[in-house]
Amino acid sequence: MRAMILAAGRGERMRPLTDRTPKPLLPVAGRPLIEHHIASLAAAGIREIVINVSWLGQQIVDTLGDGTRFGVKLQYSREEPAPLETAGGIRRALPLLGEAPFVVVNGDVWTDYPLGRLQPPAGLVHLVLVDNPPHHEQGDFVLADGRVGAGDGARLTFSGIGVYRPELFAGLPDGAYPLAPLLRAAMAQGQVSGEHYRGRWMDVGTPARLAELERMLGKRA
Repeated sequence: MRAMILAAGRGERMRPLTDRTPKPLLPVAGRPLIEHHIASLAAAGIREIVINVSWLGQQIVDTLGDGTRFGVKLQYSREEPAPLETAGGIRRALPLLGEAPFVVVNGDVWTDYPLGRLQPPAGLVHLVLVDNPPHHEQGDFVLADGRVGAGDGARLTFSGIGVYRPELFAGLPDGAYPLAPLLRAAMAQGQVSGEHYRGRWMDVGTPARLAELERMLGKRA
């Protein structure tokens, strides 16, 4: 499978750190956050990776290059003048991702989830869900018998890691579009499977959580 790392966001909650540095390049444990994702994907045997870029995107391209030093092939999907949101960004990148199912990882999370575990979904989507963090106690979706839904029940948080079939985005026009409506429509058709990962995961969305992750990884070193 190929993979896509979502890296086009402005990083408003991370300001002022992101005023001059794109969020994926903020350092964690001695290297940019996005390099942790690239290393995890390479370890999983995923060697073809697409990265969408927008805000200060050329910095990301200049820093990572073509991926040779990571043992992968990197391609870039540019979103200008503004990011296209998640579904719009994936839709724009489809020509680079091909016709087979592909992995998508949010660029602003950190996890020790073993990406090699991911397989093409039986339906349109497979999502990795995690325990609800303190800043998102309400969760996102319900997981029951391996199926993800938006109905009643105890909710878990979407980790930002999933496997998607290109068909999910069929008919979506080029432009900005959120992912949630597509997921909910697929859930209503029983086309979304999922799993509950109980390992380490963090949404690195604010300077405080970035510092917390730095402390956590420093203790592991």
